[in-house]
This record gives sequence, C-alpha cells and structure tokens, in this order.
Amino acid sequence: MAGIDCGTNSVRLLIADLGRDAGAGPEHGRAGAPGADPPLTDVVRRMEIVRLGEGVDRTRRLAPEAIDRTRRALTGYAAEIAAHGAERVRMCATSASRDADNAAEFVAMVQATLGVTPEVVTGDEEARLTFAGAVGGLAATAAAPYLVVDIGGGSTEFVVGTGTVDRAVSVDIGCVRMTERHLRADPPTPAQIDAARRDITDAVDRALTAVGLAGRSVSAGPTDGTPTLVGLAGSVTTVAGIALGLDAYRPERLHHATVSYQQVAAVTTDLLAMPVAERLRIPVMHPGRADVIAAGAMVLQIIMERAGVPAVVASEHDILDGICLSLR
Repeated sequence: MAGIDCGTNSVRLLIADLGRDAGAGPEHGRAGAPGADPPLTDVVRRMEIVRLGEGVDRTRRLAPEAIDRTRRALTGYAAEIAAHGAERVRMCATSASRDADNAAEFVAMVQATLGVTPEVVTGDEEARLTFAGAVGGLAATAAAPYLVVDIGGGSTEFVVGTGTVDRAVSVDIGCVRMTERHLRADPPTPAQIDAARRDITDAVDRALTAVGLAGRSVSAGPTDGTPTLVGLAGSVTTVAGIALGLDAYRPERLHHATVSYQQVAAVTTDLLAMPVAERLRIPVMHPGRADVIAAGAMVLQIIMERAGVPAVVASEHDILDGICLSLR
C-alpha cells in the first residue's frame, strides 16, 4: 500500500507492508498500543519540499509554480508506486489545499499525475490520522494521556487521547504561515518575533482550551495528568537534531528521542538570531526548511510553555503512517 501526505511545505510518500495485527484503523480513532511493534513495515519513505502553500495566507490561491513543483514530486512518486506494485493508494492533502480558492486545479493535477483523487481532509480527520500514526510503537514508559502535536507548514494539529482520540483541533499556526506573516526579515527583528509570539500564543491557548489542557505552566513542573507530548514533522525533528548535536539528519536517532524544554528554548533563541545562510550550515538542516525553521521552533516552544510539559518526544511516524494504516 502507499500513502501520500501533501502539506503546505512538503509532500511525502510511504510505501509499506501492513501487518495482520494492525487492529482498528484511524478512522475509529484507535492506534497501536504503546510498547508494541509498529504494524507497518517500511518499503519506501520519501520527502520532497515543494512549498505548495507558498503565498496562500496572502493570496488564498495556490501559485502555478507551486502546483508544478508538486506535480514533479508526484511524478517521481507515481513511478515508485508502480515499481513496487502497491495495490492501494491514498493521498491526503492538508492545510494549503483546504485554504486555496483554486483547489480544483490542484485536484485535477493530482488525478492526471497520480491516477487518484486527493482527499482534502478536514482538520479533525487530519488530527485523527496523525494520532493513529504517532502513538503506535511508543515506549511503554510513555504515560497516557498523550498530547500529539503536528507542526506543519500551514497549520498545527493538537490531539489528546490514550488508545483512542478524546479531543482534536487544528489551528493555523504552521511554520510557513508564521514566517510569511511575521518573520520576514533575515534574521527576524525583535518586533517581528514579539508579533509572532503573540499570534502563536493566542492560537495555542485556544487549541489547549479545546482539548482540555489549558491553564498549565512549564515553570510549575509536571503534575498529575501532565500529558506525554509527542511532536511530529520536520520542525520538531530538526529542533531535536540540533539539540542532540547530530552530525547529519539521522531518523533512527531522532525517532522517539526526548528533548527537554530548556533545550528547545535554547535552540529556538539561537535560530531566531541566525540569518538563513547560517542556518543552512547546521548539519541536520534540510535546505528547504532553513527559512521557516525558526517559526516552527517557536510554535514548539510555546506549546511546551502553555501545556506545562517538561519535554517532547520526537517522532518520525505521523499522519503518513496513519494514512497507510487506514488502508488495512
């Protein structure tokens, strides 16, 4: 089977074999038990930065060049899918294509290139697929409840649950959107950083209220009911890689690595002070992420502050795995 996740910043492919013990699928809000082996076996996992949502926050339209970048990536993915004989294919498109007035152009391109119709999923469905992909395979020591956050390019998903999803919400504070809206200087000015912090904090507080985790403070330390924070997507794993001092982007080291709030805060401060050219010299940095990583790091830091969690568990498994699980 093959799953494709097309977000605001990147388009990703997972071709996987599905084990027989996968259990109930993410459309029912269920995920694999923590401590259990993941029910998916990776065959191919790829990611391309296409910046589909470039300018959408301002124009409400997908730019022709952004659609073409995505088409080229999908052409390569279609060849991979055919070469491996994947029997089932599901593509989910998230924030950028939800927001665009010309989403029909994007859908037609995908149908012509990939042979399937992309599902422009709702924020709620996006969050539930994310939870299903992220929680399965967590260490047994990762205590429930879980707060899963997926920091994308256009939006961030918050999901709270145990083995099932209890509450979920999506808010428009992705790393691309916040960079385009606020952090336009290189490096950002103090005034731009303050404006971004206010915007992100307001959205995070609304999201935490919606999922029942408002009114916490990281300075107070963990208390009974403090959730295990599981952070997904490139902003989180890149921040984790920087905090761990990795000499290259190493998924096997990053998957389920734990990073403290203090480490995240220090990395965020450093990134905000760096011009893009300096960020590009960081060993774990993907070139297509360097201009937006500071905003993503800010989102992560503020989530940790406002949710009162002392550490984040980084995960390489996310909505992409949830999409494949839904094809069982």
